[in-house]
Amino acid sequence: MEVESLAREMETAVRVVHLASSLCVKVQEKLRLPSSTNGNGGGHVKSKDDDSPVTVADWGVQAIVSWVLAEVFGTQNLSIVAEEDTDSLSKSESLGLLDSVSNAVNEALSEAHKYGLPKPDKPLGSHDILKAIGRCNSTGGPKGRHWVLDPVDGTLGFVRGDQYAVALALIEDGKVLLGVLGCPNYPVKKEGLRNGCNQSGAGSVSKGCVMYAKRGSGQAWMQPLIPGGYPESTTLLKASTVDDPVLATVCEPVERANSNHLFTAGLANSMGVRKQPMRVYSMVKYAAIACGDAEVFMKFAQSSYKEKIWDHAAGVVIVEEAGGVVSDAGGRKLDFSKGVYLEGLDRGIIACSNTVLHDKIIGAVYASWESSSL
Repeated sequence: MEVESLAREMETAVRVVHLASSLCVKVQEKLRLPSSTNGNGGGHVKSKDDDSPVTVADWGVQAIVSWVLAEVFGTQNLSIVAEEDTDSLSKSESLGLLDSVSNAVNEALSEAHKYGLPKPDKPLGSHDILKAIGRCNSTGGPKGRHWVLDPVDGTLGFVRGDQYAVALALIEDGKVLLGVLGCPNYPVKKEGLRNGCNQSGAGSVSKGCVMYAKRGSGQAWMQPLIPGGYPESTTLLKASTVDDPVLATVCEPVERANSNHLFTAGLANSMGVRKQPMRVYSMVKYAAIACGDAEVFMKFAQSSYKEKIWDHAAGVVIVEEAGGVVSDAGGRKLDFSKGVYLEGLDRGIIACSNTVLHDKIIGAVYASWESSSL
């Protein structure tokens, strides 16, 4: 498919991520109210089977994106791969939670026209919302077109008032064609994230943006998030040209459960990296590289952990079109054609702002691997 023919898909994806991000901002504000300090965000947070949190925003964003994509592109051949399902939300004890999701979705969709998107003739009922969420049950694969959504990437960061992202990508025949990241807490002022402004209440730093890119365009863009509407301004993103590891800023996941901080630290030390790593929730790490706030993102998961496509697809294409490089630790491109998981991943994931730096890190990984206990 030619990049030029993706105009409608790109515009819809960017606009719906703006709308979804506005929902997230409102839900996160509610989570930060004093009445929400009872451990479950005032009823807005629930635990999954693996004890990771899921919130009104996770389900709300998934419902909005699914509904809008169905309205714009129809449902006949619509394939959406997404993180959440309706199992726990459909239970009788979750009626209050479902009401909260419904209220958040309908409040957001009532403003859809301000984002140039269709809006429903009347508020969606609980059945409509569960149907929209449940529609996102595709498992992807090597053939066909699949939208890939992580409604709130970094839910733990979201709950804590920290960084998170709304991530939407379009994959066709195993190739990522476009990606959009909504980063409502990202400090827009230059060097904001480097200086540690990664909290929602980070002083007067201007925050909130949507980044996006189309495969093969050689360009990645950023728009500011503005309350209740779609912005007119757009900024071209360019990854950093720093190619000396000594000067590089390295990002890594906050959670120790799915990343080996010890190996990453040893690897950084062997390359002479001087700066302390930035531990950042979610695909915001990709965003930091795309806009030049960081040079490296490394993730070496435990062998039992399987990476999911929705945690990487949007970020990968944005970094690559901004001038960066993303691969596994063996230097191979990530394979999005195997379904929900990134199968065949060699040890870990490495994203860099430029090819020279990437080559140096890949070499250092090979040199360090034999002495690691991974």
